[in-house]
Amino acid sequence: MRFHFDERKSKRLRANPKRGIGFEEAREIFSRPYYLDQRSDLPEQYRAIGWVGESLYALIFEVRADNDGEYYHLVTLWRATRQEQQLYEEHS
Repeated sequence: MRFHFDERKSKRLRANPKRGIGFEEAREIFSRPYYLDQRSDLPEQYRAIGWVGESLYALIFEVRADNDGEYYHLVTLWRATRQEQQLYEEHS
């Protein structure tokens, strides 16, 4: 699985106390069980809810492609809300 993200945005997310991690750490979501749904059609974006360390996060990403195949473009992330925690518990 390949990932792409804006490194400057990742640093800003990590510095934000409400986020606390960057995209580098958020990739961990895909190495454990996670909940997935579609967030929007245009652009086509997905939300993955899963664990990074000891905290549950929501990550927005797009599936894109280049000459090497598909990759995940990470858009934004935040600590999971109560509703997202409930979705994760019910479906994972």
